[in-house]
Amino acid sequence: MTNPIDDAAAEPGAAVADASKINLNAPSGQGEWFGHPRQLARLFTTEAMERFGYYGMRALLTLYLAQHFLFSDTTTAGLYGGFTALVYLTPLIGGLLADRYLGSKRSVKFGAIMMSLGYTVLCLSSVGGMAKPYATIEGQRYEVSIVGSGEGKQQFVTDQGQQLLIKGNEDKTVSLLAKDGSEVRKVPAGEFKPDGERSVLYTFFLLCGLAMVTVGNGFFKPNISTIVGSLYADGDRRRDAGFTIFYMGINLGSLFSQILCPLLAVGMGSWGGLGWWAGFALAAAGMGVSWLLFQFDGGKLDGYGDRPADAPADKDWWIYIASVLAIPVVYLLFANLMNYVKPEAGSGFIGYISTLPIMGKIMFGTFLVAVPAILFWAWKNGSTQEFQMMLAAMVLIVFNTVFWTLFEQAGSSLTLFADRNTDMSVFGLFSITAGQTQFFNAFFIVALAPLFSMMWNGLAKRGMEPGIPVKFGVALMGVGLGFLFLVWGSQFAGDDFKVGLWWLAGLYLIHSIAELCISPVGLSMITKLSIARIVGLMMGVWFLSISVAQYVAGVVAQFASVETVGGEVTNLKVSLDTYVGVFQTIGLISVAIGVVLLLLSWPLKKLMHGVK
Repeated sequence: MTNPIDDAAAEPGAAVADASKINLNAPSGQGEWFGHPRQLARLFTTEAMERFGYYGMRALLTLYLAQHFLFSDTTTAGLYGGFTALVYLTPLIGGLLADRYLGSKRSVKFGAIMMSLGYTVLCLSSVGGMAKPYATIEGQRYEVSIVGSGEGKQQFVTDQGQQLLIKGNEDKTVSLLAKDGSEVRKVPAGEFKPDGERSVLYTFFLLCGLAMVTVGNGFFKPNISTIVGSLYADGDRRRDAGFTIFYMGINLGSLFSQILCPLLAVGMGSWGGLGWWAGFALAAAGMGVSWLLFQFDGGKLDGYGDRPADAPADKDWWIYIASVLAIPVVYLLFANLMNYVKPEAGSGFIGYISTLPIMGKIMFGTFLVAVPAILFWAWKNGSTQEFQMMLAAMVLIVFNTVFWTLFEQAGSSLTLFADRNTDMSVFGLFSITAGQTQFFNAFFIVALAPLFSMMWNGLAKRGMEPGIPVKFGVALMGVGLGFLFLVWGSQFAGDDFKVGLWWLAGLYLIHSIAELCISPVGLSMITKLSIARIVGLMMGVWFLSISVAQYVAGVVAQFASVETVGGEVTNLKVSLDTYVGVFQTIGLISVAIGVVLLLLSWPLKKLMHGVK
């Protein structure tokens, strides 16, 4: 599983394409590992285990919020989007603190401890039992009981001693049915409001755990990549290939965890698993192994990632204390997201913006101010050519934001679609869980990345490799076509309103191909097009745009919200129709935006002044 922060560490397309030029006789320090400094092996396994923990947790998060805490789809998508947005933003701060004070090695160790503790706290948040479902019907509260398990699960309310089955209707009304199937009561649209009674303590653990992972990730993620870069001297042509090896660790770690963590949490087939705590515990164990590998390195990393020579040594504990104190701040941001209520339809764009949570206002405000402000600075202080190159970079940043907004539906709306409207049977032999479907992307990336690298290399030798704008345009069209492929497959849904698993796998295949067209070249593009004296600031804007994309991905997922009772939808046809409608809309929009970028590729190429 790749993501834009991982690609800050590794640009696989460029790296493998350069593999033929690797100088294996370049100095490598003390010993070699597949022709690379032996320290790379330690960093490879450390990163693989860290990604094992993170992606294992992420595979569970959406389902955990919806099924254990019984949050509505709107709240679930908002929390998930806000969490991933901050995960992509905090490395900017962690990288800055490492560069100026701590050094990369201390930062990685502190981040690993913080993340492992965060996963452990998430584990604790699940041990108190799931939230108790209830429904408010025309102003009166009714307790909800859940009968059965798996696909046979049903939800009932008790009214005047009679147990009534809850059935959602296509017109958004809710029917309460007697045992013989007759309708006892029909609740008007909007008058049936399901919810859950949650423990304040365990909700506190949930948000604290997410906050700790967010802060820890900011220290870990950017700085282990910095250490990988420091293994190679300037001009050592093995650097790109080394990052490619490191990148494979990212994908291998995520691939296995997205199978194992859901397996332990919710089981597979007739086995119901050990519980959510087990999935989070495995993620914590993976992160703990990552820390052990780094902490007890046998001296292999001596001399790498040390504190800057001019950095004061007396600031460390102040930084650690400030980081711990940042946890309540992040907690409050998540709490604000959790309590967010979408504005009523017809409130307009201004009304929508005014009701955004604090995090949304900060991100949108910063991004909308930063882009024109930096362009104005470039116009005033740079040459005409520099301004034009900066303009091209900003245009591509905006299009990149659109791509990741749609691509990151994988962890939210697509996971819920897998849980509710996908037949999870694998050739009738066994069934996988909704959380495990996220492994498709990591699998396809591992399988296809070398092939794409060879393809780009072959096209480059013939002078036929497409430019950056064309790759971005193809990627945007690809992510849209993936959704449209799934929409096409929905026509073949069975009487149970479930789509075959392979249609969802096909979407992930198309999305993985699209990712390989855009992900490896983004950061390289920023360094090439930015004015040298503000390239760091442009990197900040790049990561800010990705963070905004993660947040907006949560907003987009909210449009696919489906009414649930006790974590289960009340009408699978309504659920399928809702998802298909949203996926078709964003699929068509993405294809159209991709076409627009392809049309803009020629003028953008002129603005880029030969940068490829």
